[in-house]
Amino acid sequence: MSAPQIVWLRRDLRLADQPALHAAAQAGPVIPVFVLDEARAGDHAYGGAARVWLHHSLDSLARSFGSRHSRIVLRRGDAPQILAAIAAQTGARCVHAIRHYEPWWKEAEDELRDALGEDAALELYDGNYLLPPGAVTTGSGDPYKIYTPFSKSLLERMPPRDTLGEPGTISSPEAWPESDDLDDWNLLPTDPDWAGGIRDFWHIGEGAAQERLAQWSESVAEYDEARNLPSEDGSSRLSPHLHWGEISPAQVWHALKGRRGQGWQTFAKELIWRDYAQNVIDQFPDYARTGYREGYDEVWRNPNRGHLIAEDLRAWQRGMTGYPIVDAGMRQLWRTGWMHNRVRMIAASFLVKHLLIDWRHGEQWYWDCLVDADYANNGVNWQWIAGTGVDSNMFVRIMAPLTQSAKFAAGDYIREFVPELAHLCDADIHDPPDGERGNYPARIVEHREARERALTAYRDSRGE
Repeated sequence: MSAPQIVWLRRDLRLADQPALHAAAQAGPVIPVFVLDEARAGDHAYGGAARVWLHHSLDSLARSFGSRHSRIVLRRGDAPQILAAIAAQTGARCVHAIRHYEPWWKEAEDELRDALGEDAALELYDGNYLLPPGAVTTGSGDPYKIYTPFSKSLLERMPPRDTLGEPGTISSPEAWPESDDLDDWNLLPTDPDWAGGIRDFWHIGEGAAQERLAQWSESVAEYDEARNLPSEDGSSRLSPHLHWGEISPAQVWHALKGRRGQGWQTFAKELIWRDYAQNVIDQFPDYARTGYREGYDEVWRNPNRGHLIAEDLRAWQRGMTGYPIVDAGMRQLWRTGWMHNRVRMIAASFLVKHLLIDWRHGEQWYWDCLVDADYANNGVNWQWIAGTGVDSNMFVRIMAPLTQSAKFAAGDYIREFVPELAHLCDADIHDPPDGERGNYPARIVEHREARERALTAYRDSRGE
């Protein structure tokens, strides 16, 4: 029997169109390994909602491997050292893995090469993005920093590579390394079990991702308009499946590329945005922690320096700001681990501009609460809305949440997630009259006051 081949799994939890698994299966017996390396990412270790998704995704993938008379080896600790030890124990001559661009994973890949030494090789493959970061460059060969020219350049190189089917055969090694039990990792909350909303809202795993794509593909033509309407099910809801690699963007692109109309064109640009975000963190590894543009430190109100500011942050987190569209979004986030894309922008803008709280507090809250929390997307999106990014919205453009709510017909969405207001008619629910609020809180700041405060803080930070 040929030497075993290790497949290092991270955010690539699928059998089909999995280049690392495909190559390993052709080379010899396959040992799939997932290492829960929680310390490496520091403040971007898996958040609470992400841990729930990871548990169920690994469970689903393990059952898929089991149906092929294979299994996943689960270990916890330092990934490079554990993988090198398994390679030495089993005589594996190669570790196959899909490239990842988070700074801690790039560091781990370098460490693994050193740990393997001359005894085994590390082979990395592209497969989580339409094109690998660094592949799309300017005429001078430099990586793009701005989304629009990046998008145009990438579109010229589409469609993406052909997809791969599941391996025809996944051979097993003569002996399996020891494995942890998934339940012993305690990824699921128990006391209390707050994840019921996530379980009710989502089907998790590779099969669920394919089912969602097939279901939503019938609606993609309406996506350009429907994506902005929180009360309708117009979002693809593919983001967590894409983040965890239960489906690849190449699979999505090839499934939808024949669709005509603005809906597909708009969705294609959002797939490209995923690639753009990875290109940003490949250039600026600390992007989700450090603002690209200087001069904003004096703008923010720091929750660590005053209890009133901390109370504002807490009200935003709990969905108790007195702005129904903001609160509906924050409560949807807590209940389901996801938030409608239009409402994500409204809620994020409210934190950094109405409350003048540093975007990094919002980035960390989304990181802990989102099942699709992605280091690149989360950081790039927060810096875009805060005006601090390499490519970002101007800080002085301040979204009006009450206007946004009415414009995008969010009434039924508010009724679902802010039941205190469910009795209100469409004319009142976006901006409830004082006498109709019941137990729902008053606005913690008025829009006009917040707007003037934000503009003044911005001007003062620039000495105007």
